[in-house]
Amino acid sequence: MPSVHPSVCTLDCPDTCSLSVTVDQGRITRVRGSHALPYTEGVICNKVANHTAQWVHGPQRLLQPLRRVGPRGSGRFEPISWAAALDEIHARTTAAIARHGPQTVMPLNYAGPHGMLAYDSMSLRFFHRLGASQLYRGSLCGAVRREAWVGTYGAVAGIGPEAAADAALNLVWGNNATVTNLHLVRGITQARRAGGRLAVIDPLRTRIAELADLHIAPLPGTDVLLGFALALELHALGAHDAAFIARHVHGYDDYMAQAAQWPVERAARACGVNPEDIRTLARWMAQAEPLVLAPGNGLERGRNGGSGVRAAIALPALLGRLDARSGIVLGAGFAFPRAPAALTRPDLLAPGTRTLNILDTGRLLLEDPIDPPIRAVFIYNHNPVVVLPDQDRVIRGLAREEIFTCGIEIAMTESMAWCDIVLPAAGSFESPDLYAAYGQHWLQRAEPVLPPPGEALPNTEIFRRLAARFGFQESCFRDDDAALMDAALIPDHPRLRGQRPSRLPVGEALRMSDEHGAPLALMVNQMPATPSGRIELASDILAQRWGAAQRLPGYQPAEAEGLALISPASDKRVSSTLLGSGGRPGEAPALLMHPQDAQARGLSGVSRVRVRNALGEVELPLTITDRVPPGVVSSEKGAWLATSPTGRTISALVSAERRSDLADGACFNDTRVEVVAAG
Repeated sequence: MPSVHPSVCTLDCPDTCSLSVTVDQGRITRVRGSHALPYTEGVICNKVANHTAQWVHGPQRLLQPLRRVGPRGSGRFEPISWAAALDEIHARTTAAIARHGPQTVMPLNYAGPHGMLAYDSMSLRFFHRLGASQLYRGSLCGAVRREAWVGTYGAVAGIGPEAAADAALNLVWGNNATVTNLHLVRGITQARRAGGRLAVIDPLRTRIAELADLHIAPLPGTDVLLGFALALELHALGAHDAAFIARHVHGYDDYMAQAAQWPVERAARACGVNPEDIRTLARWMAQAEPLVLAPGNGLERGRNGGSGVRAAIALPALLGRLDARSGIVLGAGFAFPRAPAALTRPDLLAPGTRTLNILDTGRLLLEDPIDPPIRAVFIYNHNPVVVLPDQDRVIRGLAREEIFTCGIEIAMTESMAWCDIVLPAAGSFESPDLYAAYGQHWLQRAEPVLPPPGEALPNTEIFRRLAARFGFQESCFRDDDAALMDAALIPDHPRLRGQRPSRLPVGEALRMSDEHGAPLALMVNQMPATPSGRIELASDILAQRWGAAQRLPGYQPAEAEGLALISPASDKRVSSTLLGSGGRPGEAPALLMHPQDAQARGLSGVSRVRVRNALGEVELPLTITDRVPPGVVSSEKGAWLATSPTGRTISALVSAERRSDLADGACFNDTRVEVVAAG
């Protein structure tokens, strides 16, 4: 008989939906949203509802350990036992360490699963004890936004996304919300039915932009100028809250002096937008109470990414619109009382161990620019071949026979094809885990809804076995998953309401709130956690961390000619996790191009094009549309190499050297290309 189980979605999305999963004869047959999480209210995206069973039970699923028997990248493997796999991993890794030292080992992981255990718990304990090089992962996504937020407001949570439902104005900025922030859109829809307005700022006319009362499409990299112009126009309207600024804002005069260089007309020309649209938005913001700002990931992915985020999140502070109903939907991860040192045990790490930037992966593997060089790589929770910038160099680096590569995965991704040993991982429906979120304030726990298939094991158990094979005797490597859950959060923190994380009821969600049970809100039950105790529009901390120029937001013009390529999320998959399409020939996402640009290049009527720059070339279908402004082209991220006749995707066109102004962030939306007809 079919059985129904509570669960939680582990995919890289801010909503972290609660799920109801039907299992029949050991297979998932139905996935629907549940009401365990009040925010998601039983609604989930089509990707998870329609394609989960294929993802969990599909032909690409890894069921046993594998050893490579063919050339690297050929995908030719033979089954081996777990014991043999662990022996070979130990032998190859310790041989590399014997020659070069432990820092020759590099973990190469990111954010495949978002459960706190599978994401990085026992795995980091293992690499800390091993003495491996550390990996700075945030530069790939998230660190720019985090640095901008913490530099301005400190490590505190912004307002919960539920506030969108009551807003007089929702401002969605660089956030492809209908694809990546579904329940925020539901709240916005509710607000609009009650008479609220929606404004969207995005170079692409996304679905949420098509719903908007006002859509402003700035050229990529110019958001900071738009933020400056809005700050000036709000001042001209008399909308700055002088009393709030005097009490709670640091660096106001310096910030406004910086903004004064970009009045509306000048900023509009640089942004490629209508100056009257800026004035209209400023009027709406001045009038709107409550006001909710929801910035997205797209805002950070360029040379001025940190400055763009800072200029956007400064606006509610200038207006004094930070309270229980108005605010910024950002910083949700700080709502959870995490205990990273207890969970990952950095005390096991030798002092002075180096940290490598994940964006440098291709160069580190291919060119040996550091001493000791990388000679052992562990890929898990990540599909670097598809996701990382400078794709061609990453692939050529992984092709080197002298680098031992171990992969840990659910499915045979194209990255796994370059590994020497592949270990089968259990998925989120087959493992217990604890779920914080980065887009809302509710904590959830999930138990397995079915056993792992074949010989697959949860990440935590895989790294326990690795630790045992490497002879690590510390008791922390014997902690079970319940102990890891309890280590993940600060014990006895009031937001846990006296509950142990490992005993949170499944099928329920615990809201992170104040001691009275009220939702977290800046300037109400949380104050800025900055050095000054104020909202810092000028930040000495950011200047110390990222250079004196970053004390204030600034603007760097584009360095190269050509069309600006942006890479939004897809409604068919989550990054490179394949659910709907993007993994087979003929499924390459189209390149969107404005009619003016197509005509100038003689591409009117052309069905396929080659998109290229100095780093590579990708063949894509062409769609001529005004959904992008002149000078901008767009193609969705996350497609696999097989979709393109050139064997490369748009990640091959993205520079790994170009970095954002804060956090050394990747510039995926700051790529310049040219486009010609495919031969």
